[in-house]
Amino acid sequence: MAVVIIGAGFGGILAGIKLKAAGIDNFVILEKDDGVGGTWWANTYPGCACDVQSHLYSYSFEPNPDWTHMFGRQPEIRDYLRRCVDRYDLTPHIRLATTVRRAEWQEGESAWRVRTEGGEEYVAPVLLAAIGGLSRPAWPDIPGRDRFAGPSFHSAQWDHSVDLAGKRVAVIGTGASAIQIVPDIADDVDQLYLFQRTPPWVIPRPDRRVSRFEKWLYRKLPVTQKLWRWLLYWRLEGRATAFVVFPRMAAIVQWLGRWNIRRGIKEPALRLKVMPEFPAGCKRVLLSDDYYPTLARDKVHVVNRRIREITATGVVTSDDVETPVDVIIWCTGFKATDPVPEGLFVGRQGLDLTQRWRGGLEAYLGMSVSGFPNLFILNGPNTGLGHNSVVFMLEAQIRYVMDALATMKSGDLPVLEIRRDVESAYNARLQERLAGTVWASGCRSWYLDENGRNTTLWPGYTVEYWWRTRRFDPARYTCPVIGHGAGEQIS
Repeated sequence: MAVVIIGAGFGGILAGIKLKAAGIDNFVILEKDDGVGGTWWANTYPGCACDVQSHLYSYSFEPNPDWTHMFGRQPEIRDYLRRCVDRYDLTPHIRLATTVRRAEWQEGESAWRVRTEGGEEYVAPVLLAAIGGLSRPAWPDIPGRDRFAGPSFHSAQWDHSVDLAGKRVAVIGTGASAIQIVPDIADDVDQLYLFQRTPPWVIPRPDRRVSRFEKWLYRKLPVTQKLWRWLLYWRLEGRATAFVVFPRMAAIVQWLGRWNIRRGIKEPALRLKVMPEFPAGCKRVLLSDDYYPTLARDKVHVVNRRIREITATGVVTSDDVETPVDVIIWCTGFKATDPVPEGLFVGRQGLDLTQRWRGGLEAYLGMSVSGFPNLFILNGPNTGLGHNSVVFMLEAQIRYVMDALATMKSGDLPVLEIRRDVESAYNARLQERLAGTVWASGCRSWYLDENGRNTTLWPGYTVEYWWRTRRFDPARYTCPVIGHGAGEQIS
């Protein structure tokens, strides 16, 4: 059985590893960037790191005893994925700098025809979309954004040719990337202006260097690292209780956040500026020990007035004050609720996935969409997390996909498509559950789409998702027998 995988991040690499383990060697991984790693290849901004502990933010079957810190830095995570590619001999299957322009279901062939910007074409019965939910940078609709005369770039597209030393720098946004960037560049810049729309909850990050003894122990007794991973998993899993079961428990997170502000900032006016006014967890909870002390520095200025426009020389706020700057860094996140560009996936009868999702993203178990046979989406709608490691979710998804492929092979089923009634019932129940979570407590966040629906997060414990995906159930899918034998080789 031939398979085309789009994306060479955690999901795409994992898919390749498991396909080879199942004896399926006829697959290709198409990656738009020049290297593997997905978001960990693309995001190279100063201070870039993961907010999930390294021992858990890695494949369960491929532990790394040599993490330098409890929370992995971007270069280490990128190198870890590169080593996985080498270890499992995936390089022959990977096509770098290959952007997929269109993937279209061919009804008569029972196969997906995938075309790239370079003119290449691949045909296979099964398509795995591992493009990730945080792959398309989001740009705010601010007048004059293209008018600025100096360097201006998104955090996910960091321009390393720009020297920030001695510059007046504007950082727009206060999300996960900003709280890592601001402390890292503050020493170099002359003045730093942080334009804040909504202050986030930022709690301490229990980070430290991993000792030489620990690394030795993990190498000599791998079971100790497995035990540590298991303990980390259940510790993080417990946080879901505050988000989805007893939202009032978020008060503990808020106490930590206020304590973090008090210990980092002495000035009452600045404390007030950065104090959130929404329940912890409603937006993404961030981790940092040096963010607030950096904001307290004389050269750093928190601006919480709305931005009216960008001029050639600076940023104008709602009070008509222009702040002259030399560089603008946009820390404005990703299109998490709009991750798929129009025309990328076209299913039965010419149905575009963006049309199918016009009322909001949804998929059965986050993977299967009616009207799109033999398509499996990794890290799809409502499989993101606010409390644990997404790698755990990806492993659950790949196990489900591999079971589906085995079912197709053993049952001689060329086509699988999720039933619309099953998909609708599943997502209706999902939204009911999300309505009672902390994410529905009133704030606006990137978790919610333009209609206010949470289409990004899983509304429960990850162990429940693992249980739901432990076995593929063909009864939930339609299995029309058409086009037998077509598209069996990638061409």
